[in-house]
Amino acid sequence: MRTSEIYQQKLTSAERAVASIKSGQRVFVGSNAATPQTLVEALTARAPNLADVEIITLLTLGVAPYTDPKYQDSFRHRSLFIGANVRQAVNECRADYMPIFLSEVPALFRRGQFPIDYALVHLSPPDEHGFCSMGVSVDVVKAAVESARHVIAEVNPKMPRTLGDSIIHLSQIHAIIESDRDIPELPRRPTNEIAQRIGSIIADMIPDGATLQMGIGSIPDAVISYLGEKNDLGVHTEMFSDGVIPLVEAGVINNRKKTLHPGKMIVTFCMGSRKLYDFIDNNPFVEFRPTEYVNDPFVIAQNDRMVAINSAIEVDLTGQVSSDSIGYRFYSGFGGQVDFVRGASRSREGKPIIALNSTVEFSNGDVRSRIVPHLQEGAGVVTSRADVHYVATEWGVAYLHGKSVRERVLALISIAHPDFRSELLDAAKKRKYVLPDQSPLGLLQPYYPKEYERAGKLPDGTNIFIRPVKSIDEDAMREFFYSLSDDTVYRRYRESLKSMPHRKLQQYVSLDYEHQFALLAVNQHETREEIVGEARYYLDEENRYAEIALMVRDDWQDRGVGTMLFEQLTEVGKNKQLAGFDAFVQVDNYRMVDMALRHGYKLQSQEDGTCFFRMTFAPQE
Repeated sequence: MRTSEIYQQKLTSAERAVASIKSGQRVFVGSNAATPQTLVEALTARAPNLADVEIITLLTLGVAPYTDPKYQDSFRHRSLFIGANVRQAVNECRADYMPIFLSEVPALFRRGQFPIDYALVHLSPPDEHGFCSMGVSVDVVKAAVESARHVIAEVNPKMPRTLGDSIIHLSQIHAIIESDRDIPELPRRPTNEIAQRIGSIIADMIPDGATLQMGIGSIPDAVISYLGEKNDLGVHTEMFSDGVIPLVEAGVINNRKKTLHPGKMIVTFCMGSRKLYDFIDNNPFVEFRPTEYVNDPFVIAQNDRMVAINSAIEVDLTGQVSSDSIGYRFYSGFGGQVDFVRGASRSREGKPIIALNSTVEFSNGDVRSRIVPHLQEGAGVVTSRADVHYVATEWGVAYLHGKSVRERVLALISIAHPDFRSELLDAAKKRKYVLPDQSPLGLLQPYYPKEYERAGKLPDGTNIFIRPVKSIDEDAMREFFYSLSDDTVYRRYRESLKSMPHRKLQQYVSLDYEHQFALLAVNQHETREEIVGEARYYLDEENRYAEIALMVRDDWQDRGVGTMLFEQLTEVGKNKQLAGFDAFVQVDNYRMVDMALRHGYKLQSQEDGTCFFRMTFAPQE
């Protein structure tokens, strides 16, 4: 039989298509921008004739009339991810929310834990072979279609024909209705300054050749806006929106370096403008696959340099992430956050990132920190503290994986909004997360002088990174101290120090960046920084000269580390309009004597085996 004949045999009206649905049955409704609105309206119109029909959905766009209180005897809604159209019903217990990882939803249908009587879906018209496409939303729809006893399709010429594992044959469909409704669009909102700052920070973390997962919203859009200078990016994501189109057109996203499905963007659904829907229509560059594949952490991990960017409602000081509820009030769902966090963490050179604004402002003008001493009462943990790696706000990035509670707390306070850091530190001390004498000086500084960060190469080609010291560097500084020889320690401190306790280290990492300033030379590993040198100054306010000190780990000496630190610290001093630098150097410290003379320091005096050098900076124009 010809495709056109099969199609005509199954073609009917929306009212007739849903007429066979009976009380007590379970009905799956298609997801996201592919919600079959005409079928939903027809089913809702049958409410007087139905009782206890369970409607199960993922996120849906458009109206959800079955959640109206007047239909509560006819329909009961089960939401796998809460959208704005069902949020009130869920929080009034007129609808159910089922927390679940998105990658695990299809198995519920396939193994019969949630047997589906009817699947209502929104498809593209069939091709000459009788195959329709699931269009903009494959996600859990494919599993629902293949598991349902009856499939009713709303066929729409405005639905893009997407390629990949997104095809359903007319023989699998029991009834067809036609519509030409516009596919719901999701307008892009302009990003604000805070989102732009977060986007810039995260973009710096994305290497060339990375494969990306990101959703929709101001932060993902901001990240995308900073990726124009990157090369050979790929996409393996639950969903995407319009922001990727300019990067594809510019060749930034080309998928060439992907280690899984090279040359293809792998997605499970999309939402955006008509331009986006036209972009994916019959486009072999974009491959739609179901969530049990796209969101499988073991599949995700096969992408090298996988960067997963997900959002949060709040993060507590130990690293627990709440994403689906605000206190007792359910807001969204698990979605694919944990799937991609775990997948990216197992990827070679992967980076799972939780991104959020440091504060939230309520309608009454109240502003609160989103990094909190403890999650709100009733708030659910979506991503556990053991799963979290990177947390990013507009104030920086905290790396938590493999860190102690004390280290986590200090790192998270350092990227909280400065207005809330003091109370967070007080709460941490009260809970004994940190030592009672933890210095607030460095943590409470609102400003980290990022402009003095510098990546460079030593003469032997070794990469080195110079950056200002941070209040969270205490443990790394302790490790640095105990890696030094007795001779190096003596030359730096002019005494034979045998230990570097917490109280002493506090003085070296808790700086105000004005009266005291310190730079570190670090050897950057994938998730760890190894300090190999430091340079610092202490300012004398009376004469505006600063005494400097410099130290390089023994196995890194005579390689140019000291010179890089010396020159960078000099730049800092000049920019801060200091009068100059003073240096007290032991006579037999030939490296430092030579470096001082080569950089224009003048010998002022020599006494008891110590040389006093001074460099006066030229007046600033």
